[in-house]
Amino acid sequence: MKLLIIEDDVAFSNTLARRMSKMGFECQCVNQEQSILDTCNAFSPQYVLLDMKLEHSSGLQHIKQIRAALPNCKLVLLTGFASIATAVEAIKLGADDYLTKPADTKLIAKKLRGEDVELENAFESTMSPERLEWEHIQQTLQANDGNVSETARQLNMHRRTLQRKLQKRPVSK
Repeated sequence: MKLLIIEDDVAFSNTLARRMSKMGFECQCVNQEQSILDTCNAFSPQYVLLDMKLEHSSGLQHIKQIRAALPNCKLVLLTGFASIATAVEAIKLGADDYLTKPADTKLIAKKLRGEDVELENAFESTMSPERLEWEHIQQTLQANDGNVSETARQLNMHRRTLQRKLQKRPVSK
């Protein structure tokens, strides 16, 4: 069972690959967007786990190309910023399924294999809206190299409001 993990976060993709390997998958990671198609053709995986937010583009932009190169693979889109609109768009473009981060590796494996997932177990690891907001703020802040003013502009938030949110401890789950 070959699994291609397309994720720009090297540490996360390596950790995920180790965990999925323990579940019987032969894993290969792609961390550079320009290597996606070459690796698809060379590795020929049966399963693809695609991150939605890549360094320079959206994973949505790569679904059609991956589907053309690997028409019979099971393609699952993984995102930290879930919305109904992106889920619908991903399925329309050719993704087989859609998962939100953080997702348990057992849940990921079940989705890749096409196994039924009980709804109550599927949503156990879903983040609360407060935690999701905290994660989004942290990711935007990191993308702006810690510049609070620029982060506040991008989040359409007053700088002082952002500073107050940053002083609070992160919300669990």
